Amino acid sequence: MNEGNQVVLIGVGQCVQRDVSPDRAKDPVGLMADATSAAAQDSTLGRRLFSELSLVATVDTFAWQPSNAAGLVAEAVGASPSRLVNSTVGGNTPQAYVNWLAAEIRAGKAGTCLVTGVNVVASMMKARAAGVRLAWPTGGGQGAERFGDDRPGGSDYENAHGLFLPANTYPLFENALRARRGLSVGEHSLAIGRMFSRFTETAAQNPYAWFPVVRSAEELVTPSDTNRWVAFPYTKYLNAVMAVDQAAAVVVTSAAEARRLGVPEDRWVWFLGGGAASEDPWNVSERPRFDACPAMSFAAEQAMARAGVTSGDLDFFDLYSCFPVAVELACEGLGISENDPRGLTLTGGLPYFGGPGNNYSLHGIAAMAEALRAKPGASGLVTANGWYLTKHAAGVYSSAPPERAPRREPDPSSARHPQGPMNVTQSPDGSAVVETYTVVCGRSGQPETGIVVGRLDSGERFLAHTPEDPALFEDWMTSEAVGRRGRVRTASPVNVFTPE
Repeated sequence: MNEGNQVVLIGVGQCVQRDVSPDRAKDPVGLMADATSAAAQDSTLGRRLFSELSLVATVDTFAWQPSNAAGLVAEAVGASPSRLVNSTVGGNTPQAYVNWLAAEIRAGKAGTCLVTGVNVVASMMKARAAGVRLAWPTGGGQGAERFGDDRPGGSDYENAHGLFLPANTYPLFENALRARRGLSVGEHSLAIGRMFSRFTETAAQNPYAWFPVVRSAEELVTPSDTNRWVAFPYTKYLNAVMAVDQAAAVVVTSAAEARRLGVPEDRWVWFLGGGAASEDPWNVSERPRFDACPAMSFAAEQAMARAGVTSGDLDFFDLYSCFPVAVELACEGLGISENDPRGLTLTGGLPYFGGPGNNYSLHGIAAMAEALRAKPGASGLVTANGWYLTKHAAGVYSSAPPERAPRREPDPSSARHPQGPMNVTQSPDGSAVVETYTVVCGRSGQPETGIVVGRLDSGERFLAHTPEDPALFEDWMTSEAVGRRGRVRTASPVNVFTPE
């Protein structure tokens, strides 16, 4: 085996900051430095690791935008890497980083690399509520590389109709999937509750989880004083939790370099293969189907083909879980059950472990490394997702070196919707049908806005809101509205769809 062409993780670290007042809380650099120090200890190299780093990369966080986050982290830990990299927005970034770094290492363009990221929304919100000004560092110098696709998540037309918020947009996919599966609202609600109840069981055992609490399916899906409706069919407990302070770090290098550094082989976790793809069409309103995500399936299939494995060969999964539909579609693409006995998460998932703001999957990778070390010879898959099921990355890891030959990779055309982009009109008028929808609720949990993705009889798609009718909202939140007919008219600032 040519160790120069094999890539391994040699150190992983995580940290969580709870119950700290804003004036005493660590800043983003401090949290990433803590996670990096934990990864250095995990590798057994300790502070020696920092002098060996050739590249430091950071995951974007929308809550904090310094000029060069990677430079700040390198300075904080005393590293002098030749390359600094900062990323664009996207929850796919951590796994996409590992895929890219593996190629850089194999090509001899990078040696030992650090990827780290942080989510500090909890501190930011506490400070705002207390009127505390956070003196977080803003510099870091110049000269960093930029990694990732920086296209915005949606169009002005989509944003005007409320689709800039993930909490409003993912329910459109969920309701379309429910309609395709032919489930009643009640049947579907209980199904996603059962799936995510198992996630809470994992979170309850994770020392880094923000909400380590076991909850039943019924508790997750039933509105209450602590579990308000957010956007149908999702209650608060089914949404990714943003207000957390968490950081993670992963160290990646070649097997040959790991051996030179003297990292014990029981620390090595082998990266067997990665895949990545973006939805085509990119914009949500132009995608022909809301109940399918071919790019997600392609990224996972590509990773498994390069690793020479199938989903049946894997021992562990950590599937990106910002909302239930992301997990459901991932399971469909992998051909596994939503109650697969192997489990679908190693962290507890974004609603219970926490961590949106782009860095969640770095925790997933760290948790995967720990699980694999505890089970010699095992392998696992991590998936990651950015924007609105828009850009995807996947990676296969193992506690044993690669033994299987790569399989034939999937046809790249399978990453695209075969129908091509939809013809979307911004000025609809006439008879129409609901393709998918959601009802958005306010902070009180009361319905406020109905969002419709519809089709005119001509086949053109449109976006619209419904009239603010409490009876309509109640009806659409208790029985199927996909397929209902009505009339749409162009209006400002949003189009209006009135059901028959």
